[in-house]
Amino acid sequence: MTPDVVPEIVFHTRVRNDALGGPNPFEWKDVTTDDLFAGKNIVLFAVPGAFTPSCSDSHLPGYERHYDAFRALGIDAVYCVSVNDAFVMFQWAASRAVRNVFMLPDGNGEFTRLMGMLVQRTRQGMGLRSWRYAMHVQDRRIRKLFAEPGFRDEPPGVGLEVSDAETMLAYLKAGT
Repeated sequence: MTPDVVPEIVFHTRVRNDALGGPNPFEWKDVTTDDLFAGKNIVLFAVPGAFTPSCSDSHLPGYERHYDAFRALGIDAVYCVSVNDAFVMFQWAASRAVRNVFMLPDGNGEFTRLMGMLVQRTRQGMGLRSWRYAMHVQDRRIRKLFAEPGFRDEPPGVGLEVSDAETMLAYLKAGT
C-alpha cells in the first residue's frame, strides 16, 4: 500500500566539496525526507536499476530532456531514485550527461520499501529493487502516483508505459 506522504528516512548521498581538492572532492552528506520534500513541489521517478536498458535509454533521459518544462510548471526539482548506492548513481548520471535531475541513492532500499515499491529481482541477479513509478509530491504529500502495471516479485521486466516524463507533464499541465 502506497503511503499518503513520503516516508521519513535519511538518504546517504555524496556531494561535491571543492575545498577538499584532489581527484575526488566529494564527501558524505545525509539528506532527510524533509530536506528534499518539505515545502517543495517535486517530481520523483523511480527506476529498477542504474545502467539498465530502459532506465538508461528512456526513463532518465526523458526527465532530463523535459526538465525545463517541469520547472516552467512550478516544479522545484526532479529526483531519480534507485536502489543503488551514491557511487553508482553518480557514475550513471555522468555516463548520461545528466545535469538537472537530482540522483537520489536508496542504497539500502529503505525509501523504496516504505513506499511499498520494493520487489525481488533475484532471477536476474538484481536482488531487491524498486518497481518503476513516478509521483508528484507537494510538501511531502503524494498528490499523484503513476506505477507501472503488473506489480510483483520476479517480473520478466518492468515496462515504461505510465511513469514516463511525458505522462507526468500531461498530468501537471492538466492541473489535476
